[in-house]
Amino acid sequence: MRPASMFDCKANENYLMSQYLRPNIRAMTGYTPGEQPQGAGVIKLNTNENPYPPSPRALEAMAEILRSDRLRRYPDPLGTAFRKTAGRLFDIDPDGVLIGNGSDDILTILTRAFVPEGGLIVSPSPSYVLYSTLADIQGAKIEYVPYAQDWQLAAPWPRRDANLTLVANPNSPTGTMVGNAALETLARELHGPLVIDEAYVDFADTNALALIHMPNVLVTRTLSKSYALAGLRFGFALAAPEVVRELTKVKDSYNCDVLSLAGAQAALEDQEYLQRTRARTIMTRSRMTLALRTLGFDVPASQANFVWATRIDRPVHGVFEELKRRNILVRYMKYPGHGDGLRISVGSDAEVDRLLEELKKLV
Repeated sequence: MRPASMFDCKANENYLMSQYLRPNIRAMTGYTPGEQPQGAGVIKLNTNENPYPPSPRALEAMAEILRSDRLRRYPDPLGTAFRKTAGRLFDIDPDGVLIGNGSDDILTILTRAFVPEGGLIVSPSPSYVLYSTLADIQGAKIEYVPYAQDWQLAAPWPRRDANLTLVANPNSPTGTMVGNAALETLARELHGPLVIDEAYVDFADTNALALIHMPNVLVTRTLSKSYALAGLRFGFALAAPEVVRELTKVKDSYNCDVLSLAGAQAALEDQEYLQRTRARTIMTRSRMTLALRTLGFDVPASQANFVWATRIDRPVHGVFEELKRRNILVRYMKYPGHGDGLRISVGSDAEVDRLLEELKKLV
């Protein structure tokens, strides 16, 4: 019998260590992000990234940090300068702004703060799949309320007792939007906090900031999409200052670094650049939607920087695979009761032209 090697012992240690994990962590699947190819020549329309570069002012602000000695010092844990900029832009008290390492970090903070182990999270369905992962990590339950016809909220809302209710608006994967009147009604019906996840709202015609005066409403935002800073990882929440003070207790001490704080503040200040790239994305989205409908896809009117394309005559997984073979990545998603579909990011005009050219051959 051979003696145990170092590798045998190490493997055994890892096996033993896994036994100490919380049972819900061992049982969960975990969130699967969109594919991130490493090679060149791939048209990437699967993770809703902005096809245009960030604001030059944001790039210069980060370059200035690198030219200084700021990296050796801790960042401002509250992001005071960013909060003041956000307060001016959105006409709110800066103390009502919570910073995060992307809006996913904000959603994690909210889950940790409001949802006890064994608690309940509720969301319309289909929607952002990370919500289920957050519930699994917390050891909580998640329930889905199907969207009504035309992607509107069920009325009256059937689950009012949730510890946290999450509504992505615009929704992912559909790009559809619920009006403020319906959201206000929902907030009044609930016996807990309502989080309106506005990751894509800069591509929409309206937003829900007018509702944050309600005591149980929080709005989350990100700079990943409209500000083209997905690689920077910066998000924020807007709520009543007294709520943000409590949530600050839950966040990591320094959850945003000096580069992200500087870049985020400068990007937010450059609204002229945002409006230019936003307009280009919306124009391409309109052209893309019309072309996909002409090719036989059912595409709801999108208020985001992506569209949701389904077909009633066939599953679309084969289309997804064929596009991938042609080095075009889109996101294939399947939801119980809703069939499958392709969530396609709005890329540059050249990228969208190539996508449509290949789809014409396939369908």
